[in-house]
Amino acid sequence: MNNTPQQRENLGLWLGLLGVFIFGLTLPMTRLATGTVDAPQMSPWFVTWARAALAGGLSFVYLLAVRAPRPTPSQRGPLLLSLAGNVIGYPLLLGWALRHVTASHAAVITALLPLATAAAAAWLMHQRARLGFWVFAALGSALVAVYSLLRASQIGHGFGLTWADTLLVGAVLAASLGYVAGAKVTASLGAERVISWVCVMALPVTLPGAWLTWPEQSIAPTSWMALLYVGVFSMWAGFFAWFRGLSLGGPLRVSQLQLLQPFISILAAVPLLGESLDAMTLGFALLVVATVFMGRRMANAPKSN
Repeated sequence: MNNTPQQRENLGLWLGLLGVFIFGLTLPMTRLATGTVDAPQMSPWFVTWARAALAGGLSFVYLLAVRAPRPTPSQRGPLLLSLAGNVIGYPLLLGWALRHVTASHAAVITALLPLATAAAAAWLMHQRARLGFWVFAALGSALVAVYSLLRASQIGHGFGLTWADTLLVGAVLAASLGYVAGAKVTASLGAERVISWVCVMALPVTLPGAWLTWPEQSIAPTSWMALLYVGVFSMWAGFFAWFRGLSLGGPLRVSQLQLLQPFISILAAVPLLGESLDAMTLGFALLVVATVFMGRRMANAPKSN
């Protein structure tokens, strides 16, 4: 029979896996909400504002229920930066990109997010990283660039980066900067309260934004369901499962589950969007995830005296 610490660790792993699964569905669900260039549904602007407004409403109720104190002036700056990166920058750039590329394609590019977050932390929080970390960060970036060039050439766009890939890189940078900004106040506020305060602080922008960009054309019911998913789960509930899993199971062990996220996105896109699996996408996803794994090990490895 497992002892209490072991049960807590196992629960943490399951909650972490739940969080990764929720986040893994974000890419296909976002594409389902926005539609494609040939069959558009909701505007990426509306998806960005509406999903954050949904999360903001839930966050407001949660913060009232736990009687959370208001952020101090010193905490508001990082929260605003997190708002800019995670509430606006990432979903907006992702939404526009997913109108032009498949969710599987986007999964390969965004697989660099954990490494980009570690690099942003090293830069903004003045954390010294080992040379090996930067080598693997450069290697992962090079793999993503090669994949983008090959994919563009395959679909007849010439041998060059597409605009959608540029948007995806921007989304990764926005999210990583937002995560690091939020991490600065996580110790004092608590992880669940950080994401909740970020969403609540965004309400003066997201509510009128959603109202002004409300779709005028008829929208498929599946797109409304996808919007509900990214608003309730991707933007809010997923963070609760993920942060609680990290707390119970330990960050070093549970955080490795994040390496599964690109593959969950790729596999989920098959039934949700009718995308097909191809060897090149899976191969590059595996290579990028391997560089992320090695890079994070280098980042976390103790420095020798």
